[in-house]
Amino acid sequence: MTERIYGRRPVAEAERGRRRVHRVWRAPDTPADELERLCGSPDHQGVVAEVDPYPYADSSALLDAEDALVVVLDQVQDPHNLGAVCRAAEVAGAAGVVIPDRRSASVTPAVCKASAGAVEHLSVARVRNVADWLGYAKQAGAWVYGAAAEAERRYTDVDWSGRVALVLGSEGSGLRPRVAGACDELISIPLGGRIGSLNASVAAAVIMFEARRQRTSRHPA
Repeated sequence: MTERIYGRRPVAEAERGRRRVHRVWRAPDTPADELERLCGSPDHQGVVAEVDPYPYADSSALLDAEDALVVVLDQVQDPHNLGAVCRAAEVAGAAGVVIPDRRSASVTPAVCKASAGAVEHLSVARVRNVADWLGYAKQAGAWVYGAAAEAERRYTDVDWSGRVALVLGSEGSGLRPRVAGACDELISIPLGGRIGSLNASVAAAVIMFEARRQRTSRHPA
């Protein structure tokens, strides 16, 4: 069983990533309308590839490193949001991303495109129950922070060293109560505009790069 991904960066990253690339179609050798037919999207940028299915990671292995930073998404259903979170996580040096296996976007070709191919190098794991996985993360020595707009503590005021899980909910409903209750602490990003919210991918990027800033300032290269 194979799938077809599309876009210059996604295909290029797949070619140097983990999964096997079986065939590549490129313009102008393949007409644009044929490329669109092959991948089902007009956003192919002149290249489509047939690849193995996405290799999901073992969720328990994401916390192996003593300084693992794992992003956990609670029912984020927009594939563009998931792709953007994965792109930010890979660039920020996160150990991986955890998503539920139901009521959530999965790693589809559209997510590969939105991530600019980052999913080819990032560990993404699916779990049956997010709150239960957070309990496992705590047992593994991780501190769990949940992003919530109403939280009083700012994301810049916490210690991001060691094993950490950062939990974000969907843009519309935020964290579900049981997932929020499984967090050690809720944190927020102070906002100055009128709309009063950020989507999950922007919030994840802001917080992850604060974590990276703290970690690199303690251990400069």
